[in-house]
Amino acid sequence: MDPTATPQRLTDRKRLAILGAAIEEFLAAGFDATSMDRIAARASVSKRTVYNHFPSKEALFAAILRQLWEASHAGEAPAYSAGEPLRAQLLELLLRKLSLLNDEAFLSLARVAIAAGIHSPERARDMVARMGEREEDLTVWIRAAAADGRLRTPDPVFASLQLQSLVKAFAFWPQVTMGQPPLSGNEQKNVAESAVDMFLARYA
Repeated sequence: MDPTATPQRLTDRKRLAILGAAIEEFLAAGFDATSMDRIAARASVSKRTVYNHFPSKEALFAAILRQLWEASHAGEAPAYSAGEPLRAQLLELLLRKLSLLNDEAFLSLARVAIAAGIHSPERARDMVARMGEREEDLTVWIRAAAADGRLRTPDPVFASLQLQSLVKAFAFWPQVTMGQPPLSGNEQKNVAESAVDMFLARYA
């Protein structure tokens, strides 16, 4: 054991080990066949330690998806700026999202989540609820722009889902369900620009 490691550092290391082991187990065996016992064994920690960090397998899976989202970006998502053009701000946000949707690890885990949800709608609702505990970056941005009078929408969540759907039709569902290759850089740019222009034509 590292004699310089503090209790917090050891706790953080164990959490990362659990997340890494869980990713490997979920990808190898699928959601239903993966157990907390197998995750604990692969991470070389006790089952109690796993549950101390994550109260359920669903919570652990949601944490993995959040980690992938956070790891795909450097720093926090840009906040709404009253003095900047809407189009440029939205493009930056969508290109960040496209970088995640282009990540094969994320797409592979999304397939695991979708397969698990098909067999258990209740579990799917729980996963979505856990992922939604922190409001999505685009929704936060749209809410701020609407409050500033630059977008016209009474329902920022609905508008955000519309915008994300325009992107996922090209950069998520074809890859997850039909095995199509990820979008190239130019394709991502074209999808983002087209989606932003359609969105602003409706809401700006």
